[in-house]
Amino acid sequence: MKAIWHDKVLAESDNTIVVEGNHYFPPASINREYFEKSNTHTTCPWKGLASYYNVVVDGDANKDAAWYYPEPYQAAANIKDYVAFWKGVEVQK
Repeated sequence: MKAIWHDKVLAESDNTIVVEGNHYFPPASINREYFEKSNTHTTCPWKGLASYYNVVVDGDANKDAAWYYPEPYQAAANIKDYVAFWKGVEVQK
């Protein structure tokens, strides 16, 4: 699987985990040059507190376009630090 935005590969892995229709990419599979930490957080009732990244490609920022769970609840322990995408980021095979 690949996560692509503005023709750049943000993440690529054959070992994503699908949760609620979203592909979560292993932390080592993301191209960190395109990610900057965001101060945004949301809470999922069964996964826990999500943290976000802004995706930045060629100076164009896509605010909070990626999220992850640094300390998930036990039910979501398998996606700890895995990264998922939305806001126009295309996830494809």
